[in-house]
Amino acid sequence: MDATSYGATLPHLLSDEAFGFTPGLAGTIGSWTTFGMLLGALTAGSLTDRLGRRRLVTVSVVVFSLGSAWCALAPTAAAFGLGRFVSGLGLGGLTPVVLAIVAEFAPPGRVALATGLLMTSYHAGGMTATGLGLALAPEHGWRWVYWAGALPALIAVPLVRRRLPESPGVLFARGRTEQAYEVADRYGLERPVRKPRAGASAIRSLFTRDVRLATPLLWVASFSGLLLVFGVSVWLPELMRASGYSLTSSVAFLMVINAGGIVGMLIAGRAADRFGPVKVSALWFVLTACGTFALRDQLPLLLAYGIVFLTGIWLFSAQTMVYAAATRVYGADVRATALGWVTGIGRTGAIVGPALGGMVLTEGNAGLGFTTYAVTAVLGAVAISLVPTVTSARVPGTASKLPYAHT
Repeated sequence: MDATSYGATLPHLLSDEAFGFTPGLAGTIGSWTTFGMLLGALTAGSLTDRLGRRRLVTVSVVVFSLGSAWCALAPTAAAFGLGRFVSGLGLGGLTPVVLAIVAEFAPPGRVALATGLLMTSYHAGGMTATGLGLALAPEHGWRWVYWAGALPALIAVPLVRRRLPESPGVLFARGRTEQAYEVADRYGLERPVRKPRAGASAIRSLFTRDVRLATPLLWVASFSGLLLVFGVSVWLPELMRASGYSLTSSVAFLMVINAGGIVGMLIAGRAADRFGPVKVSALWFVLTACGTFALRDQLPLLLAYGIVFLTGIWLFSAQTMVYAAATRVYGADVRATALGWVTGIGRTGAIVGPALGGMVLTEGNAGLGFTTYAVTAVLGAVAISLVPTVTSARVPGTASKLPYAHT
């Protein structure tokens, strides 16, 4: 919800004369958020297996909730940007941790589907944020949307502390062997065995002979995917408004694309478990390019809604299947670090996406913005399609439930 609230409130922020927002400044602040995500993702990827995943999930939720509350109170645009940066730190730390948890606890052969189901929560939150933007911002002001974004700290943290199990691997590494075996047996997981510690050796493992080609390709694909996800999430309402649609319709497009995202995650997850996440992600990137390119010119409203919905099906799950592919490339002992780097390098694309949209809209050229996003989708398709589809059994710690063959 927090990640989409900025795009849902941006038209109102741009209309708030007291804040002095311009498209260029709005793009810069959007990039502050994703720069925070970059730092959070890289830090989490290196530390989660040492510190414990459940604790890091709790801290991340508290941090992004506090950032949202700070945005609600912000007296100036600079203070608002600081709040968005803090929110980004929490969100960036959360993503690789929960992806690693899903990869560890998912049933054999259902990791891609489980990843897709997890990411539907992102779009459910996006639809909620858009609905709040439509319901609250026009009458009560944009600040109320950010107050709503502070609620997860009150709701989610108690549930996480009470219900979320700790990783058996983390428990085992801390010498809590009996508890690790108990959790593994309860959820039908393989019992952990002694493995090399994550850290510098884990980072070097991202460039061993078996995965050294896959690693940079996954980074490029993640860069492209997150540029699209955050560029479109921040700027879709304003791009549609610049194309000639009304303010209400332009914000509603954000809800429609997130609804498509939910459907896309379900379809892509099942397809990836059958055909492999590499093939599905490559196809989805190509279809995303077609969808964004089709939005260059103003279309009849219902047709535009349909294309935006279809684009949502493809755009968000193309990126999520990059994560699913990464869980199959890397062994369990370096998976959290690998996911941290895939998401972290991808966050550079998330930094570029909002800034790029601001530059384009400063020139008043919405068509160029959609064309740029289409070209980015083609780049993502090329990168992910070149990821090797067979990995060697020599990759350390590769879990039997995560075979990479035939992807």
